Amino acid sequence: MTAAPSVDSCDPKPARERKPLRLWPGVVIVVLQSLAWLALPRLFPEAAFYGIVVGIFGGGLAVVSWWLFLSRAPWVERVGALALMVVGLFAVSFIIHKSIANGMMGMMLPVLGIPILCLALVLWAVASSRLSPRIRRATLVVTILIAFGMFTLLRTGGISGDGQSDLHWRWTPTPEERLLESNEAALLPALTAPSTGVATTTVAKKPSADKDAQKSVANWPGFRGIERDGIVRAVRIATDWSRSPPVQLWRRPIGPGWSSFAVRGELLYTQEQRGEDEVVGCYRVTTGQPVWRHSDAARFWESNAGAGPRATPTLAGDRVYTCGATGIVNALDAGDGALVWSRNAATDTGVKVPQWGFAGSPLVVDDLVIVATGGRLIAYDRATGRLLWLGPDGGGGYSSPQLATIGGVEQVLLLNGVGAISVAPATGTQLWKYGWDSDGIVQPGFTADGDLLIGSGSGMSGGVGVRRILVAHESSGWTTEERWTSVGLKPYFNDFVVHAGHAYGFDNGFLACIDLADGKRKWKGGRYGHGQLILLLEQDLLLVLSEHGGLALVAAQPEQFREMAKVPAIEGKTWNHPVLAGDVLLTRNAEEMVAFRLSLADR
Repeated sequence: MTAAPSVDSCDPKPARERKPLRLWPGVVIVVLQSLAWLALPRLFPEAAFYGIVVGIFGGGLAVVSWWLFLSRAPWVERVGALALMVVGLFAVSFIIHKSIANGMMGMMLPVLGIPILCLALVLWAVASSRLSPRIRRATLVVTILIAFGMFTLLRTGGISGDGQSDLHWRWTPTPEERLLESNEAALLPALTAPSTGVATTTVAKKPSADKDAQKSVANWPGFRGIERDGIVRAVRIATDWSRSPPVQLWRRPIGPGWSSFAVRGELLYTQEQRGEDEVVGCYRVTTGQPVWRHSDAARFWESNAGAGPRATPTLAGDRVYTCGATGIVNALDAGDGALVWSRNAATDTGVKVPQWGFAGSPLVVDDLVIVATGGRLIAYDRATGRLLWLGPDGGGGYSSPQLATIGGVEQVLLLNGVGAISVAPATGTQLWKYGWDSDGIVQPGFTADGDLLIGSGSGMSGGVGVRRILVAHESSGWTTEERWTSVGLKPYFNDFVVHAGHAYGFDNGFLACIDLADGKRKWKGGRYGHGQLILLLEQDLLLVLSEHGGLALVAAQPEQFREMAKVPAIEGKTWNHPVLAGDVLLTRNAEEMVAFRLSLADR
C-alpha cells in the first residue's frame, strides 16, 4: 500500500504542491532597512530622523506587506507570526531591565523591536524554507523568543545626545558600582554629617555683599564662569598642540552626575552621586586629591542621563552653595565643608521634581541665594537660609538663573519651557515675560548692544533655534519684540557663546556659527556630538570638549570652520562643561575627572 502524501493540517494544499517561499523581497527589504536606521544616522547625523521613519517604520511596513501578501507562506504562519510578535512585545515589557523599561529605550522598545523582529522573521524564513511544517513553526516560536530575549539580557547606561542607547550586558556592573566597590571610594574623607535637606541647621555670620571682591578671589566661581557666559578672560594658551600638547596632571574616577566645577585657588568643587548619597566634593586642583565631602541621603536617577546631581556649585565669600537633583540646597564652608544651612527647594516651592531632576546652579546676588526649581525661582537669605521670596510659576525648565542688566535695571532671568521670565532680585516680582514654546535648558546670551538671545534645540511647537529679542524699558512698562529667529544654530542642552557679533555653539552634533545681525549661518563643521565649549576671549578661540571625550581647538572666526588641534581627553559620554582656571583645564563626566596643564602663550 502506498502511504498518503503528507498534508499540512492547517493548509488545504498538500506540501508538495505548494510553491516555494518567495524570499528575495524580504531579504532585500531588511538589508535596506538596516542601512537606513543603522548606517544613515552615523554617516549623516542630520538625517537620523529620516532613517528612523523610513528605515524602521517604512521597512517594517514593507516586511509585513511582503510576509502577508507575497511570501507564499501558509496563512497560519503569516498570521501566527505577527500575532506572536505582538504577544511577545507585551510580555517582555515586564521582565526587561529597569534602565530600559524606565527610559527612552523603553518607550522606543516597540519601535526598536520592529527592525529586529523583521530581521528575525526573514532569517527564519530563509533558514527553515526546506523544513517540514511542524519544525518550521516550532523554530518560528523559538526565533521570536530569541529576538525578544535579547532585550532581557541588556541594560542601558543612558542615551547619547542624538538618542543612541549605551547598551551593556545586564549583569555587567555600572561605573558607579565599580567605584563603590573600589578602594577609591574610601579615600574621600567625610568631614560633614549628612543633612536632612529640609530645615536650617546652622546660622553663620552674614558675609560681605561686595560682588567685585568675590569675583577677584574666585578663579571660576561657578557654572560657566564669572558671568555665566562660558568666557575665559585674561588667559592665552599655546595652540600648537603638536609641540606643546596638554599634559595630564591627574585622572581619577568619580561618581555620576552632570555637574561642572567651581574653582578657587588650589581647590575645586563639584557634585556627584555615591550610592544612596548625593555628594558635594572638594578636591585639590593640581593633584586631584580629596579634601572633604558633604553627603546628603538623596538619590536621583532616570534612565536616559543616569544618576546624580545636575547642577554646579557656586562659590561666594567663604562658602560654597549647591543644589541637588531632588532640590536640596546647601550652604557649606568652602574650607572644610561644614554645613552652615540647608533647605529643600522642592518642599519650599511645592514643585514636583521634574523628569530630568533639578538642574539649575545657585546664583548669589548681594545677600540672596537664588535657585531655579524647574521654571520657578526661589530666594534664600545668604547668611541664614531663611526663605525670602518665591517667583512666578514659569512651567518646567532646566536652566540656571542668570543675572543681567537690561535698560539700566538689574534683574534675574530664567529660561523655561514657556519662554523667558525676568524678576527683580530683591523681591522676586516679575518684570517681564516672553513666551516661546521651547525646552528651557541653555543659558541666555546677549548681543553687544544689549539684545537678549535665547536658544532651544527641542521645542515641539516651533521653539527651535536661536531667537534675538529686543527688551525695552519704557515709561509704560517693559516690552519685548522678536528681531529674528535662526535655525542655523539649535542648542539643545549645549550652551552657546557670543563673540564679536557672532554666536558659536552646537547644532545637531556639529559646531556652527551664526551672524547676530540677521541670524544667518556662517559655517557648520566638526562632528563633536552634543558636547560643551568655552571661549578664550583674547585669542578668538573655542576650546571644545566633545560628547565622546575629545578636546579640540577651533577658531572663533566667522569666515570658515577651522579646527586647529585635537587630542583625546576623557573616556565616556561627556556632557559636563569644561573649566579653564589659569593654565589648568578641568574635565569630567559621569565616570571620571581629568586635569590637564596647558602651555601658556607668550604675550
